[in-house]
Amino acid sequence: MMHDEVVNRRKWLTDTDFLDLLAATNLIPGPNSTELALHIGYKRCGLLGLITAGTCFILPTGLIVGTLAWGYTRYGDTPETSWLMYGISPVIIAIVLKAIWKLGNNAIKNLTDGVLCISVAMLSLSGINEIVLLVCGSLITLIVRFSKGMTVASMLTIAASTTIAIKAIALPIGQAVVPFTLTRLTLFFVKVGSILFGSGYVLLVFLRADLTERWGWLTEQQLIDAITIGQISPGPISTTATFIGYILGGWVGAVLATVGIFIPGFIFVAATQPLIPRLRSSKLTSSLLNGIVVTSLGLMLAVTWHLTLSAIIDFPTIGLALGSALALTLWKINATWVILGGAITGWLLHGVI
Repeated sequence: MMHDEVVNRRKWLTDTDFLDLLAATNLIPGPNSTELALHIGYKRCGLLGLITAGTCFILPTGLIVGTLAWGYTRYGDTPETSWLMYGISPVIIAIVLKAIWKLGNNAIKNLTDGVLCISVAMLSLSGINEIVLLVCGSLITLIVRFSKGMTVASMLTIAASTTIAIKAIALPIGQAVVPFTLTRLTLFFVKVGSILFGSGYVLLVFLRADLTERWGWLTEQQLIDAITIGQISPGPISTTATFIGYILGGWVGAVLATVGIFIPGFIFVAATQPLIPRLRSSKLTSSLLNGIVVTSLGLMLAVTWHLTLSAIIDFPTIGLALGSALALTLWKINATWVILGGAITGWLLHGVI
């Protein structure tokens, strides 16, 4: 849609310019769709264009998600709504798995990448901190890329020795009880916005690891509901942060969470656009990026497994998940319509089960 608007219709950029900006979004952390909008704004009108483009891209969805969060907190505990979410949750699992499959086809280019992805998923399920895995995954890919003759077995040895050595430190830190404050909420989303690579679905990894598993601020069901709202609303899926911020801290929390997750992108785009030609051609940055993306896929697999255990609990939900997967992959039905179908099915099952 952006390419059609800014290249074909408005002639603001050439195809080469657009591809350069698209490549740049993959070399810095943050939600890709938002950062592409920021790059276009900066390229067109400098810092003022960056601020205008970012605000116009984020604000409408933020308001929509905030309103949905208000409705959720007011009506989310009613029996009718719980049955709607009963039908929607398996659909979300199918959507996330489709995203992982699509991203995997683009990111996993060889056996080494595949082994790294599966290894990260298993290590994540064993409890190793996701940031530790991201760092180790990117470094391992860098070593393999610049070490000719490196075998898969050697890569696994490096991965195992590095992550197990850090596990004793990472886990006690992650398991500390952390009470909720608006400051911690803001800093959490600033952290996520500063290290989030690739698809917005990678956000799920950090949400579950900290807000659900370590700190206990959200339940598994609230997390799935937040993902649902992010999926059905227009705009970047990272506005899931707006929903979570409202659930935890009202409208102030919603604003702080939204600003927190998106503000790093503004800074990174302004800082890196002059460096785009160098970043695009650097073997070092491209190798690091590939390692981060492949590691992120492994983390997404692990968190999807946890979410599946919460969402798919009986034969109807199994059927909904399988039916949604078919609708999304074979018939190419828009995800919003599939979610609506899951909600209707859940509501209808309310009178049967």
